[in-house]
Amino acid sequence: MSSESPWIDHYRHPTRWDEPIPVQTMVTLFEASAARRGAAPLIDFLGRRYSYAETLDGARRVACGLAAMGYGPGDRIGLFLPNVPHYVAAYYGALMLGATVVNFSPLYSAGELADQVNDSGTRLLFTLSASALLPTAMQVLERSGLERLVVGSIAGALPPAKSLVYCLFRRREIAPRPDDPRIVAFSALIANKGTCTVPAIDPDRDIALIQYTGGTTGTPKGAMLTHANLAANAEQVARLDPDRGTGVDRILGVLPLFHVFANTCVLNRTVLTGGEIVMLPRFDAGQTLAALARTGATTLPGVPTMYRALIDHPRAAAADFSSLRVCVSGGAPLPLELKQRFETVTGATLVEGYGLSESAGVVSSNPYFAEGRTGSIGQPIPGTEVRLVDKEDPTRSVAAGEPGEIVIAGPQIMLGYWQRPEVDDTTFVVDHDGRRWLRTGDVGEIDPDGFIRVVDRLKDMIAVSGFKVFPSQIEAVLHHHAAIREVLVVGLPDPYRGEAPHAYVTVADDEAITGEALRDWLNPQLGRHERVDRVVIRAVLPKTMIGKLSRKDLLAEIATERGS
Repeated sequence: MSSESPWIDHYRHPTRWDEPIPVQTMVTLFEASAARRGAAPLIDFLGRRYSYAETLDGARRVACGLAAMGYGPGDRIGLFLPNVPHYVAAYYGALMLGATVVNFSPLYSAGELADQVNDSGTRLLFTLSASALLPTAMQVLERSGLERLVVGSIAGALPPAKSLVYCLFRRREIAPRPDDPRIVAFSALIANKGTCTVPAIDPDRDIALIQYTGGTTGTPKGAMLTHANLAANAEQVARLDPDRGTGVDRILGVLPLFHVFANTCVLNRTVLTGGEIVMLPRFDAGQTLAALARTGATTLPGVPTMYRALIDHPRAAAADFSSLRVCVSGGAPLPLELKQRFETVTGATLVEGYGLSESAGVVSSNPYFAEGRTGSIGQPIPGTEVRLVDKEDPTRSVAAGEPGEIVIAGPQIMLGYWQRPEVDDTTFVVDHDGRRWLRTGDVGEIDPDGFIRVVDRLKDMIAVSGFKVFPSQIEAVLHHHAAIREVLVVGLPDPYRGEAPHAYVTVADDEAITGEALRDWLNPQLGRHERVDRVVIRAVLPKTMIGKLSRKDLLAEIATERGS
């Protein structure tokens, strides 16, 4: 069963949809938009605006500063940054140099950072003089092969009045930069004219980004994404908007740029279209609502927990959402009740999409303003093909209407994993025509109109007395209960059945209900082998760095509680 581009009939501009995806470097993409947009704003950072021309100049100065320190093509340059203007200048500056960017989450521990620095061979790391970042980066400098830190100041990126307030009243958040020859101020790095010679870049061969991911096996690996991969996915995502090129394009950048979802859907896509990023250092529902009111943003990519937090905020009832056109949800399944409630409260369209780090961010999406499919991750984006294959024999496609493992081909698919050629055989499957398809590890179904539904992760399936149970199906039933806010279902060891499903939930603050009552409501609606042993109510459920509920971290918590 396959799905190529069946939703052209649902789309307003089929000719644009079918045009070839340009093969270009990220540098060409950025420079073309800067030449076209010039003085127009690219970044609004808490009220301070940076134009395309100003940001391009900053990126060129970063490239020349790095070159003067001896860095060049193929070197790995790390970004250990939240959403700040320094990120954009460092990202495009490193790419101009022909270097490879490596993203590091500000939520990582020093040990995790050191491991990934050593694995990637990162030589230099950008960070901020923030107490939440610089001490950790210093530990990594001592414990890994890292050579240098480049340290920026968040106060220097703010509007003058806010900068003064930040320095006076938030001193505890500022970490002094040590007097160490290995540590360079960002301001010193860019103290040049930005006129150095930069190398030619091969878009298909040169690696622009190493994005660490659990992959399909759960072991952190670096997805190697070329310039062509990233530029293609930016173009593919831009084509989803039938109104591209008309009206205001102002995106709320609250997803972390170090994550592939935001890298494509917030940064690269917006640079390509010539839009403006309303950048916030991190997601805070109140701050996001304030930024929306101040700027009139038109688009908000996010994860389901983010959308729930926005409409649950005390100021949501009085908030003005009228500027929002479309919001794109990814990272986790979007519950129907949340979609409906968000659209009712805001008046904006909320569509669900799907992607992976290995696909540069996006594989499929529901149409923005045409009929979609509730509970579906949509249809393949332009230039992308999706097939379902047999889970045991991925060289064989499944019969029409049958579920199978989702495999993907397209210009956004990574080269492979950094220094992991031995896993290519399990990561990719080659068809009879010699074409390489990425295995996702997700089980899916495709309907006659080409809409894809993810049944579950292969690795998350629960084996109950020989039956395969998909946690997502139990979670979907629980989401119909009015008291439920968040749900994770996991399989735990059972002496008789091998494994048994257990549900962990959070409930609305004003709900007085027990886990036993929820279990008794749930189980009659499930098949006998799907019935849960317990429903456990918790104050919070663990989440990943982008706010996605984390089944892995929940299992780790349960193991700690059980002393195993």
